[in-house]
Amino acid sequence: MSTKQKATGKTQRSAIADVVAREYTIHMHKRMHGVTFKDRAPRAIKEIKKFATLAMGTTDVRIDPQLNKKVWEQGVKGVQYRLRVRISRKRNDEEGAKEKLYSYVQAVNVKNPKGLPTVVVEE
Repeated sequence: MSTKQKATGKTQRSAIADVVAREYTIHMHKRMHGVTFKDRAPRAIKEIKKFATLAMGTTDVRIDPQLNKKVWEQGVKGVQYRLRVRISRKRNDEEGAKEKLYSYVQAVNVKNPKGLPTVVVEE
């Protein structure tokens, strides 16, 4: 076993080296299926956070105010079918932070997000 392996056999990565930004298309329509009208926009924000947690592996997810505006743009029940977002994994420099990293989610303006691949962004 290498020095960075636990007893379970999984390798531990250095999370600090993983400061990265990627652009994703989130298919909101499938995540909103069957959700009550008055709960759609709030649920969309929760689903974006859940997506960012899965994609970046950080439980601390922060949403840009512009993205929040974009989700709520067409009202509580008019969430767009697809959203193009940039998720950046950043270092947490605050004193006494529970985690070393956090994810920051921003909206990306594209005419039609359908079919766009995930792209690594150089910041």
